[in-house]
Amino acid sequence: MQIVIIGSGNVAYHLAKAFVLNNIPLAQVFGRNEKDLNKISEELKVPYSTEKLEDADLYIICVSDGSVENVSKLITKKDCLVVHTSGSLPKEILAGEYRKSSFYPLQTFSKSKELNYEKIPFFIETENEEDKKILFEIASKISKNVMESTHEKRKYIHLTAVFACNFVNHLFSRAKEISDSQEIPFDYFLPLIDETVQKIHEIEPKSAQTGPAVRNDARILQLHEQLLKDESLEIYKTMNHSIKKMYEL
Repeated sequence: MQIVIIGSGNVAYHLAKAFVLNNIPLAQVFGRNEKDLNKISEELKVPYSTEKLEDADLYIICVSDGSVENVSKLITKKDCLVVHTSGSLPKEILAGEYRKSSFYPLQTFSKSKELNYEKIPFFIETENEEDKKILFEIASKISKNVMESTHEKRKYIHLTAVFACNFVNHLFSRAKEISDSQEIPFDYFLPLIDETVQKIHEIEPKSAQTGPAVRNDARILQLHEQLLKDESLEIYKTMNHSIKKMYEL
């Protein structure tokens, strides 16, 4: 099977790497950012192009959600399978006469961070059983956790991921701003962060909640509010309100 990955960002890089590490041959990595494509090509020994899209049986579109539809129009071949890797878009966003599917890896991807690909959940939606078999076979060479999912279910999977990953990471960024403002090394907080994440492998998140809001410690909450301003103060108030409401304090 001839496979082409379209894109040069974080998802494209990691999927290409996962394919190569698991001996799934790639015919090409295609995109518009020649600098990034060249880096991927040199590291993974995969041909790339910014001009001519290679003929393939499977095209995997790894671009931003807003670009998926337009990029999918570049594929004019009809007898092929085209997938996107978005967590929120329906497979019908793909604008061609080919077979359409979604191939969603549930993970946060950064080129500079190594990943254990076999732990990444893959969620697959196809138009027919044959395509499902093809994508399951490919994903199962990479991951031990491959599932079928409808678009409706995938939307909620992606929403949950935003809360569990993107929002949490933003709070890390805000926390670092506070520690930096007082010249406190952020490294001091890494054991706390690690324990917080590790704990929910064993305890339900709701049961693992600690802190002044869940204790309804008004004195500490007021003190913290006096130390904050602007966006961080609003975030602090919003988060504490949510915690209190969850525990009916």
